[in-house]
Amino acid sequence: MEYNIEKQHEKGKLHAIERINALCDKDSFMEIYSGVRHNCTSFGMDKKEIPYDGVITGFGKINGRKVAVYAQDFTVQGGSLGLMHGEKIAELIDKAIMARCPVIGINDSGGARIQEGVDALCGYGDLFYQNVRASGSVPQISIIAGPCAGGAVYSPGITDFIFAVDKISQLFITGPKVVKSVMFMDISAEDLGGASIHAKKSGVAHFKCDSEKDCYEQVRKLLDYIPHYYGDEIVKAAKFHFDEHKKAKHIAEILPENPRQGYDVREVISSVTDDDSFFETSKEFAINCVTGFAKIEGRSVGIVANNPAGVGGVLDCDASDKIARFVRYCDSFNIPLVTFVDVPGFIPGPQEEQKGIIRHGAKVIYAYSEASVPKITVIIRKAYGGAYIAMCSKHLGADFVYAWPASEIAVMGAEGAIGILYAKELNDPAKAAEVAAKSEEYKKEIMTPKIAAQRGYVSEVIEPTDTRKRIAESLEILLDKKSMDKPLKKHGNIPL
Repeated sequence: MEYNIEKQHEKGKLHAIERINALCDKDSFMEIYSGVRHNCTSFGMDKKEIPYDGVITGFGKINGRKVAVYAQDFTVQGGSLGLMHGEKIAELIDKAIMARCPVIGINDSGGARIQEGVDALCGYGDLFYQNVRASGSVPQISIIAGPCAGGAVYSPGITDFIFAVDKISQLFITGPKVVKSVMFMDISAEDLGGASIHAKKSGVAHFKCDSEKDCYEQVRKLLDYIPHYYGDEIVKAAKFHFDEHKKAKHIAEILPENPRQGYDVREVISSVTDDDSFFETSKEFAINCVTGFAKIEGRSVGIVANNPAGVGGVLDCDASDKIARFVRYCDSFNIPLVTFVDVPGFIPGPQEEQKGIIRHGAKVIYAYSEASVPKITVIIRKAYGGAYIAMCSKHLGADFVYAWPASEIAVMGAEGAIGILYAKELNDPAKAAEVAAKSEEYKKEIMTPKIAAQRGYVSEVIEPTDTRKRIAESLEILLDKKSMDKPLKKHGNIPL
């Protein structure tokens, strides 16, 4: 097969076949349906030869394990999607479900093939349908390696993870020309739907990569953390590294003396997970929380954490979406969840209320409650109000909840509570000493993890240095966890 490779190189991009070869193990790719051709006769299409109908499909191996891969070829009719193009991808996904292996799509297309009219839309519809069929059965990964516009964005939107490449990826419903004609606004493709926009603002892209080479390396790395199909066991690596002495010393010093001061929760995560094993998702989006995969004693886990370094670690609409989506992914493929809690509450104010914080926050509660995988929670510092409940408390089915000795579990902080309980006394200067004493009493008696431990809401109050040991032992205990508490129903109705 001859490929127009130079045409892509002139744009600073790899050709579709080069991308597949960069992604897969050497000489492992086996192409299928290379003989497929379009059947359109309108607008002179009957005279056009479109090799493999503009998309290369087949199976290969990554890290020695099988994967299904497709790559749209922009040098062939702009990589546009027609009926047969869409059917090829849909058929590949269907085969991947049967073969029980991940699907990786490399998107580089001008969109629907206009000459084919409704047939092109049919191609998209069949593709979307197979995306939904595959969801939760096999992992689906989308790489945006060029333009992805109109209906084309919804296939990646359904998949589990989207990789965007800086200065190459473009992802939008309508391009700059349409925006200008309809809204009279001049905007570049990069500012409308570039990698940075979707990594930081929209949250559509889970990973932003510096180059195509970096992207394919990151995809290969991700596949080392996740099961390759529903029911695939998370195998414990024979060897793992963990500098116990160094990390125990570090974790004891992470929390600032001032409880209002922020810190980066990634320091806690790295102190309890295998050395250099944390693989973060959606790093630049909703920085008030952290999600990602890590390994503990060589076994993959999903990590969720509030991050006080970003907006104090509050739960807002974006953080809620990020957490809920990640929790549901982990639950879909039976990846245990470890949650680190330091949350002052759901964010107050009209802006987030009007965006629908009630609806978005409810997603977190729903996702954690629905998840039947092993769920381990560690309360590091603050756990206030509804956010305490939402962040995988025992009340939402956490199997083990551990709390550090200095953690605070309460409806709200002391200042807010005293402001409500002793509102009248606060206005009387003569009662300042009494109010101060009540505030200290609230902190010592109400806000400590002691009450929660007495009620059985906390499994054990532990020292920070014991955190990794507790998590590892808990994971071992829960290895064969089976959830039987399911009322008769088709499925629930998550507050989307």
